[in-house]
Amino acid sequence: MANTIRVFVGTYTGGKSEGIYVYDLNGETGALTYSSHIVGIDNPSFLVLSPDSSHLYAVSETGDPGGKVFSYAIDPGSGALTYLNNQLSHGALPCSIDVDRTGACVLVANYGSGTISSYPVQRDGTLGEAVSKIQHEGSSIDESRQQEPHAHMIRHDLDYNYVFVPDLGMDKVMIYTLDPATATLTSHSEASVPPGSGPRHIDFHPNRKYAYVINEMGNTITAFHYDASAGTLTEIESVTTLPDDYTGSSHTADIHITDSGKYIYGSNRGHDSLAMYSIDESTGRLTLLGIEPTQGENPRNFGIDPTGTFVLAGNSGSDTATTFRLNHETGKLIDIGQINEVPAAVCLKMVVVD
Repeated sequence: MANTIRVFVGTYTGGKSEGIYVYDLNGETGALTYSSHIVGIDNPSFLVLSPDSSHLYAVSETGDPGGKVFSYAIDPGSGALTYLNNQLSHGALPCSIDVDRTGACVLVANYGSGTISSYPVQRDGTLGEAVSKIQHEGSSIDESRQQEPHAHMIRHDLDYNYVFVPDLGMDKVMIYTLDPATATLTSHSEASVPPGSGPRHIDFHPNRKYAYVINEMGNTITAFHYDASAGTLTEIESVTTLPDDYTGSSHTADIHITDSGKYIYGSNRGHDSLAMYSIDESTGRLTLLGIEPTQGENPRNFGIDPTGTFVLAGNSGSDTATTFRLNHETGKLIDIGQINEVPAAVCLKMVVVD
């Protein structure tokens, strides 16, 4: 019997979207079925599930006087969300959120203000007041977009030893340690990408030896050696995500590696596609396999389902989500004719429910 995968969808509200949506993904056909949605939150553009999938945390990506962070309980049967509480994000335009391995701390990156914050999680799943409030300092070469810091993602490595924050405005990845007992973040180290690249998201190879940063402005992926014991990154190479003959405007968005470590994918907004690569596990270098259209507009986010069967691309500009079957022998994405109506999807989080 095929699995059912629950999909929680963060959106930009306005237009067709009203909040956070819940769908079920058919593990055999790749079809999405609407289940429920919850209102009362503006621009829930990034989501994270607690380690036991009992709670969901979301940013509310708004500007002045600042954004917020929301907590929800998840009904184990239906996946329906129940609002618990919210806290200020202590910055403008929060765009990314993560939770530690124990579920005791939630971390937030604020793009507009270039700040990060950390929160203790109470026993009932509610968020306590922020403990750490850290302001990034710096800029880079693009005077139109890099005059100030823009923290674009916050996430742990696979062993939850370090916290990584790609900052588009600084052309750096800032690295921190987290004390789960106190929810305190402490600066640890940093790494740079080529000037003008604009780092956006990061993912880690399952062998713990490599990390990959997708660069929004440069339309590139930068590969790094990752020293998991020291918490440091050393650049290997940068590769383009676009065809050589493409001359239009495009900006990358999301990046994911298969559990096998053989393949990596990155999304292009403008070219509206997923770039597909194989990974040389002896060197960390990437080889382009092809570039697959997402059959929709502005794929800000995509995900590999937990069973590894499908890749689901959220096309926020066309209010659709496209399901591809993942060929584990070739790394290619297979069009199975599943384009589902999903309003303004900008974040997809998935969990197997049966």
